[in-house]
Amino acid sequence: MQNIEAHFQSDQWLPAAKVKRWFVKNANSEVSPGTVWHYTPDNASPKISVIIPTIDANRGGNFLKLLAQVDSQDIEDIEVIVVRGDPRQGRAINTGAALARGKYILTLDDDTSLPDRMTFSKLVAVMESHPDIGIAGGNNAVPADASLFVRRVMQELPRRSWDPVQEITDSDLAEHPCMIMSAEGFKSVGGENELIPRGLDPYLRQQFRNLHKRVVVVPGVIYHHLPPDNFGKLLLQFYRNGRQAAYTHRNFPQWMIETPQRHGQFKVKQSFFFRIVRFPMRLLSALIIGKPIWFLCEVFYALGFASECIASEKTL
Repeated sequence: MQNIEAHFQSDQWLPAAKVKRWFVKNANSEVSPGTVWHYTPDNASPKISVIIPTIDANRGGNFLKLLAQVDSQDIEDIEVIVVRGDPRQGRAINTGAALARGKYILTLDDDTSLPDRMTFSKLVAVMESHPDIGIAGGNNAVPADASLFVRRVMQELPRRSWDPVQEITDSDLAEHPCMIMSAEGFKSVGGENELIPRGLDPYLRQQFRNLHKRVVVVPGVIYHHLPPDNFGKLLLQFYRNGRQAAYTHRNFPQWMIETPQRHGQFKVKQSFFFRIVRFPMRLLSALIIGKPIWFLCEVFYALGFASECIASEKTL
């Protein structure tokens, strides 16, 4: 494979608005303001189309490290599509998918780290041998060189890391930072939701489940998706997440889907009243079991949620 990182730095960006999409998920969606970089191999029909949405094509240096890790994967039959500058992740991924020629679409976040050069081949092998699987994801693990703060955050916060599974496991923990799906399946569910700023992962997973496709986590597939590296950034992230969740709840309550903390089956929908009652119980639980970081993150999430609700009331 050619040096993807060097090719990226020397190539031109295409305005995303010029990309003709093969699906329109939402009639009210807007044209992407981003730009697109497309690395194409000689093969006209690559096995995998890797799509990476990013705001600045940098992410503190993590993005270029990721390109180097993609370049080192043991499967070379891939193309890479980067969509830069679109604040809506779903719209950015849809823009990339419109250009994709691969049998499979594999999404990565711009700060994902791939410690294993066989990550892609392992995911493809599972998809090839299990046609009932719609989405296959990896296991987000704490890296060995993580700082004490990052390690503590990933261990305290639900869904930020977990013990890697030992067999293919039905799980809601397959997430955009490292997951694969067939291009045909992605198209059949209408692609990503372009309207909601939060809840993209649960929305897409549920769309595949509605087609009676499994969503799984694959053994032996490890990736690192790290939280912010300091407390201020972490709390700001949760505050922003709370505001985005409130926006989605107010405007698109039909797309508010549960995100369980563990593998296995779960109830997809919970009433807003139930979630409000559950919240103080989670806060109390975090304190009782000695997870102060989780407690404070939940508090800032609630502050963000309340702030968005108050702001929306003022505009009425």
